[in-house]
Amino acid sequence: MKENIEKIKAEIGEVKLVAVSKRKPVSDIKKAVELGVKIIRENKIQEAEQKYNELKNLFKKNNIKFHFIGHLQTNKVKKAVKMFDLIQTIDSLKLVKEIDKRAKQINKVQDILIEVNIGNEPQKYGITPEETLDFIKKLNHFKNVNVKGLMCIHPYEKDPIPYFQKMKQIFDTTNLDILSMGMSSDYLEAIKEGSTMIRIGTKIFGKRI
Repeated sequence: MKENIEKIKAEIGEVKLVAVSKRKPVSDIKKAVELGVKIIRENKIQEAEQKYNELKNLFKKNNIKFHFIGHLQTNKVKKAVKMFDLIQTIDSLKLVKEIDKRAKQINKVQDILIEVNIGNEPQKYGITPEETLDFIKKLNHFKNVNVKGLMCIHPYEKDPIPYFQKMKQIFDTTNLDILSMGMSSDYLEAIKEGSTMIRIGTKIFGKRI
């Protein structure tokens, strides 16, 4: 893991590295933190909650950020808002309303990314590319939600570069800070096309069982 993290950090420069720890034990996360990883990501609330209860003191001590990137159901928002520094998968106004409500209850402003369904794939969640800018405008009046940027997962088994380029074009029409795109198989291409945040699992932790 040490060699993997050092290699990735050398390649990505100032781009933010998010370590994808789903289905990996707490011991692996602790090791990643010891090796300098600053952002940990989970995609299931129940698994995240179990790990967070064990790791929250370590996270606080080392200023580790905890991100969520699975599909978030409204009935899990209360738990998500208590745990996560950034929720990367916002895909509906209904979800934003619930996050705003739950964040207000604990006096928090919740940072979020808008998930863009960049390939317009019917089986995937996310705002369509065409609706993204209008959707951002609709969120301006929510006081306990802070839109930080955009996220996408490009269509599998297709050349990611055109999708990365399309995302960058959309991103450039906003004044947001974060463009989260690129994973273990294509993070270098994503960075070349303008990604500011990559999400790496297997290249850090190895294959999942």
